[in-house]
Amino acid sequence: MEIVLSLVIGVLTAAGVWLVLRPRTFQVLVGLSLLSYAVNLFIFSVGSLAIDREPIIQAGLQPNLVDYSDPLPQSLVLTAIVIGFATTALFLVVLLALRGLSGSDHVDGAGDRP
Repeated sequence: MEIVLSLVIGVLTAAGVWLVLRPRTFQVLVGLSLLSYAVNLFIFSVGSLAIDREPIIQAGLQPNLVDYSDPLPQSLVLTAIVIGFATTALFLVVLLALRGLSGSDHVDGAGDRP
């Protein structure tokens, strides 16, 4: 499972970087979203992925790192998802305003009107 998760994080990162380097603003927006998903998956995987395990050690049990998953990365990822959604919405509004003012959605200004 760790290999599959590592491959998914790598593919999301590569696709995100490729899209961030594209000339159009919508592609940059999608690339930033993919990069944030890759970072969220990485942070989530740091919290020791465990299936059918307790998220927090119960009282009276001997703590063993294999027997539970850390809830802190899960809460950090949840917070990052909310913040990422808000910044994506803000970037989309700025993108639409810029396209309305300039008539183009190119990042480098190559598609500007004369």
